[in-house]
Amino acid sequence: MEKAYPPRPTWAEIDLAALDHNLRQAEKFCLPHQRVLAVVKADAYGHGAVPVTRRLQSAGVNDFGVATLEEALELRGAGIDDPILVFGGCHPGQESMFLQQRVMPVLLDLETALRLDAEARRQQTQIKVHLKVDSGMGRVGFLPAQLREFLPTLQQLKGVQIVGLMSHFACADELEKGVTTQQLERFRATRAMLREAGIVPADIHVSNSAGLTGWDGQEATLVRPGIMLYGGLPGPDFTDRLELKPVMHLRSCIAQLRKLPVGSGVSYGHNFIAARETTVAVLPIGYADGYNRLFSNCGQGILHGKKIPLIGRVCMDWIMFDVTDLPQARVGDCLTLLGSADGQTILGDDLAAQLETISYEVFCRIDKRVPRRYRQDSA
Repeated sequence: MEKAYPPRPTWAEIDLAALDHNLRQAEKFCLPHQRVLAVVKADAYGHGAVPVTRRLQSAGVNDFGVATLEEALELRGAGIDDPILVFGGCHPGQESMFLQQRVMPVLLDLETALRLDAEARRQQTQIKVHLKVDSGMGRVGFLPAQLREFLPTLQQLKGVQIVGLMSHFACADELEKGVTTQQLERFRATRAMLREAGIVPADIHVSNSAGLTGWDGQEATLVRPGIMLYGGLPGPDFTDRLELKPVMHLRSCIAQLRKLPVGSGVSYGHNFIAARETTVAVLPIGYADGYNRLFSNCGQGILHGKKIPLIGRVCMDWIMFDVTDLPQARVGDCLTLLGSADGQTILGDDLAAQLETISYEVFCRIDKRVPRRYRQDSA
């Protein structure tokens, strides 16, 4: 029998009730004819794709989006049988597996369409795809002019069934920019062009979290919330539009307490020098776990209802906090580095602002060596 070891004293607590709350926030912006296609790519932004997807299923979501075939196969392997859309498309050699697992690729180019058609005809079946239009993102998908050129070929592909039409916003998080309005106009014109050619996909979608909550997409049948499901704002302009709850709470327990005399250096480089006798709490978490090294000498943790400062450089496996002003601190006490505890909160957006990045990256960087523990109901 495999030996059971005590759990590691560093973990990410995933509050699935908060996930439900954030989903309801997304649904408030949906029109009656619209469904939620929940974005669970990148391991559900680091929250755990399978548990998150199952919870969303129980909340009534039946459409899911991932980035790669491998991510789709993880869900299929867990018994998730709902429609799965792979945003990253179908790469050469993957055609048979897409068909076998009934996974839908986003169609990004004509070459892929031809490969999928050939494999589907070989298996005497059809494959469902969502055609992606590059309406202004400048990344992947058919440019409108390309699509007009390729339409005669697409119309002849009997093995490919275009069941969806989609695009992606580049600047929807900036409510004053005109780019999104231009993208919507191009997308609508492209849809009209397809309709004239007899291609009328059942599903239409363009809105991510920012698009859903900030822009008009009334013709859409699907909406694609991602970051908002996990408690991250689509951008600073959305603070007053959304009441989100953090889903991930990153916690670590004090492994050692040390009293250092005045003048002592802490961690690599000694870029923190104790100006007083300092009680240092050492936690078993570091940049290998996804706690960014840029938090050196500027990070914070929540302990006994107070925010306390991180001192010294973040190491690969350890970080240190000054707990001199918390004499009640003990080995085994839990610090919260992200999320909520004792009436205090450190949001993913707060950490992102410190790092000059976005909360997406903060969540996704939390490494798999940090175990996830799932809480079904909020405390």
